[in-house]
Amino acid sequence: MTEHRPDIMPDFAASPTPSLSPAAFRARWQDADGSELANYQLFITDLCRVLGVPSPDPAREDTRDNAYVFERRITFRHGDGSSSTGRIDCYRRSHFVLEAKKIKLGVASKGFDDALQRARGQAESYARALPAGEGRPPFLIVIDVGRVIELYADFTCSGATYTPFPDPRSHRIKLADLCNPDDATLRERLKTLWLDPLALDPSRASARVTREIAVHLARIARTLEEAGHPPELVAGFLTRCLFSMFAEDVGLLPKQNGQGAFRALLETLQGNPQQFVPLLAALWREMDSGGFSVVLRETLPRFNGKLFKQPEVIALDRDQIGLLIEAASADWTQVEPAIFGTLLERALTPTERHALGAHYTPRAYVERLVLPTVIEPLREQWRNVQAAALLLANEGKLAAAHAEVDAFHHRLCQIRVLDPACGSANFLYVTLEHMKRLEGEVLDQMHVFGAGFGGSQQRLEAEGLTVDPHQFLGLELNPRAAAIAELVLWIGYLQWHFRTQGSGLPPQPILKDFRNVECRDAVLAWDAVETVLDERGIPVSRWDGVTMKTHPVTGEAVPDDNARKPLERYLNPRKADWPPADYIVGNPPVSYTHLTLPTNREV
Repeated sequence: MTEHRPDIMPDFAASPTPSLSPAAFRARWQDADGSELANYQLFITDLCRVLGVPSPDPAREDTRDNAYVFERRITFRHGDGSSSTGRIDCYRRSHFVLEAKKIKLGVASKGFDDALQRARGQAESYARALPAGEGRPPFLIVIDVGRVIELYADFTCSGATYTPFPDPRSHRIKLADLCNPDDATLRERLKTLWLDPLALDPSRASARVTREIAVHLARIARTLEEAGHPPELVAGFLTRCLFSMFAEDVGLLPKQNGQGAFRALLETLQGNPQQFVPLLAALWREMDSGGFSVVLRETLPRFNGKLFKQPEVIALDRDQIGLLIEAASADWTQVEPAIFGTLLERALTPTERHALGAHYTPRAYVERLVLPTVIEPLREQWRNVQAAALLLANEGKLAAAHAEVDAFHHRLCQIRVLDPACGSANFLYVTLEHMKRLEGEVLDQMHVFGAGFGGSQQRLEAEGLTVDPHQFLGLELNPRAAAIAELVLWIGYLQWHFRTQGSGLPPQPILKDFRNVECRDAVLAWDAVETVLDERGIPVSRWDGVTMKTHPVTGEAVPDDNARKPLERYLNPRKADWPPADYIVGNPPVSYTHLTLPTNREV
């Protein structure tokens, strides 16, 4: 008897699938009008042939052996102790749950979306009902046979929140686009989903790029501090440099000779380092105010905010400018804000560079808190609104349906999320990204009910009616971390804008000084601080808590008694007030030497 091994997939190489050209696939299916039951298995088999991936295997009686099959049997466990059965149209363990429908041609768009939304909900329920030992797949696939394929992803594999992949604007694949002979991008995406779905997780490549960039910045920071520049000055200077690098890669700064204008300027200045300070200071002042740039000979958008209000520039030599050029060569569009802030903070902090890239709260841990605390409640509200709107639309009340969705969008844009110990804002950023994904779904639903009822996303952004950094509030004691937190939120917001809107510029000023991250204590407030004196009037001091020395006998690192700081007394101490918020998220302060799971302040 063969030993059962549910973790081992069948040997697909033993049964190759005959290929099918995209053109033949389209011709075969574009006019098919048979029922779902009659056609969906053949359609999926043909899709596998086009993609060059194995077709599903014959099903067996024991579901543990059905790792890749049609009609996978599933058992639903209900709260009253009863159970019922269902069948997944097509299932591949650790890859996807696929639900197929066949919507009659000529059905109005509202009915089309209604059917696909119900299919998505059905696929989600199947994924969550899978046996615990099999886990939740990273993808849901929803198909309108012969017409449309929709993709939804949850790379945490928790089954909690499947969101449109790669985003709400491009998760729906039409048959004509899939079969475009001049563009194999969509076919490659589906092929990867079939064979190695986690390779599509954008945070994997982004994490690698982010670490590489942080290493570059740490090297530059070290050389500047060794030259005698104060760490705070270095941090501010490099922060402006890195945003300029990001701005040129996403198109906020113009191209010159096929490359970003900021990098081109650096390359020009490497041979003339004496011009570095005046020209870079002039460029940053021009970015702050917008208009024609004498330095770049181009018209610039108005950046404003407070990043370039005091554009101090550190004089660099030829080699140091070379290090900046090396950092500018990275693809800054691929930065992962969820870890970028932490790594940047360490790169700019001399005492923390030893932990660069080694320890940070992984995105999966952040999502483990953010999703149930903020996103799942909002999505539950959205499902209720969506159901009500679709019911109104099916009754022909499109204006009322649009009003339901529009009202939810207004509420979404007013939600406030607070992290009272925000550090460099990785929790706030992840919340921002998931709320932007939800907003994209909401706006898509508004368009279903007719463009005449609402404007474009660009117009809503111009009116300030969009999910943006002003909704994400932070308290942070460390001034460097607080400044980085604001930067991280803006980079994340702008990444999402260009990912979904293409090359269109966001409303100006690009950076707004929302003052949403406050540099202050989240626990204690006071009127003033005074130094504690002894009976002789001499300041009382203690070890600074940071500086170490080598013990002369043991050779171990021990506190350096000569490194001291004065004791301070707080006058009129009291509980600190927090800004009003709808949700509170965050990680308590942790040691950089430990990787710590969120344990409190979770709700």
